[in-house]
Amino acid sequence: MGTTSKLVALYDPAPVLSAVAVILLASAGCGSNGARSTATTASAATSSSSSTASSASTNDFQLRAVVAVPDKPLTAFDISWVDASRRRYYLADRSNAGVDVVDTRTNQFVRRVQGGFAGADPRGNDFSGPNGVVVIHTTDSLEKDRDSDGDERGSRARVDELWAGDGPQVLNPGEAAQSSVKVFDLSSNPPVLVATVATGGERRSDEIAFDSRDHLIAVVNNADDPPFLSLISTTPPRKVKAKITFAPGNPGFPFKNTVTGGLEQPLWVERTGRLYVSVPELDGDSTKGAVAQIDPVGSNGSGPTVTALFPVSDCSPAGLTLGPGLRILVGCADPSRSIILDAKTGAVLKTILDVGGSDEVWFNPGDEHYYLAARNDPSGPSLGIIDAGKNAFIAKVPTAFNAHSLAADQRNNHVFVPLTPPRAGKTDPDPCVSFGGASFAGRGCIGVYWSPAGEDEDDDD
Repeated sequence: MGTTSKLVALYDPAPVLSAVAVILLASAGCGSNGARSTATTASAATSSSSSTASSASTNDFQLRAVVAVPDKPLTAFDISWVDASRRRYYLADRSNAGVDVVDTRTNQFVRRVQGGFAGADPRGNDFSGPNGVVVIHTTDSLEKDRDSDGDERGSRARVDELWAGDGPQVLNPGEAAQSSVKVFDLSSNPPVLVATVATGGERRSDEIAFDSRDHLIAVVNNADDPPFLSLISTTPPRKVKAKITFAPGNPGFPFKNTVTGGLEQPLWVERTGRLYVSVPELDGDSTKGAVAQIDPVGSNGSGPTVTALFPVSDCSPAGLTLGPGLRILVGCADPSRSIILDAKTGAVLKTILDVGGSDEVWFNPGDEHYYLAARNDPSGPSLGIIDAGKNAFIAKVPTAFNAHSLAADQRNNHVFVPLTPPRAGKTDPDPCVSFGGASFAGRGCIGVYWSPAGEDEDDDD
């Protein structure tokens, strides 16, 4: 598996980028061939942000540990997830065709979960895997008996599973390659692959959400044309129960709009009983996106249905996360902004112009902050921080080229961000080497960011 990771003593920590004094780093964002310029200090515009000062717990929020990733350098990865109940961070590591697992208390690499993932396919992201990841905890009935009052009562078994989207592969001899979702039993040591659920796409199964009420996994095939969402039963035998194709005339999509930019993050909201999915582009207009609201069971008897397309302009919606008060943070791939929506009505509650160009976003109830993997922010790749209670921008911290994934542990308020090494011939930042030393050269790492003032460690498991 490789060498054990270590908690590295850091020096000369990178300063936070606040709304008052922002370090402006010239960058064309993800995929750019341009080098970052020398930093200069300037006042930041806050036309849609009411907050201009960082809280005490974020004034010293910065990179404070780096986790070494064994085997191949961390150059290709996708979604992050933290299971706070088990104190584990999971990363879809395409470079090593597996899901990396890190202990969030010690910042130690624990293991890599492998099960025949596609890895980093030379044809690109659309054919690669793993992609979206999520950990679910459920209970299954083992058997039923009756008590003295005649009530049925079943023995229950706890189910701890990792679900991960994968690129297209041949699953059965003689069949064409197709996308799938892989399921691992985390109660086994090491975790065991217990199911591979075919989703029938020519491109990857990507990002994932868990509908805990209806025991469904929602996974998008973002790169198929037209894109679609599969609803998979988490109860054995695990299988696709329904599919919604996002195209006019298809059951479950009663709209005339053409979805021309794929699909991004799905999100389950218990209180509304609805799924939400980012729709980056409609009708070939890059300024016209939406967040789709979905009834996953078809309460009106018509089957799973997209019940609304909440319009989101000049955003190209990507990541979604649920904050307090039924508010959804939309991470915009457009570098100009981030948006907060009302989950019930779809109304735009706040447009924040201080951070943008994000992919994955995360709400941390431990410190009531949103975190954004803002790889294409105008200031350079950054970790953005927003006060979820006030819907107000707080700060940005520099990260690394294409740092588009993150997750936070609500127990200690540590934020985990995979960081790539610099590209050959480019002057990309290399925080892994800056803080971890020469042994990280060309390797990448998983960066761990926190503020000592904001730590709220709770080890009462």
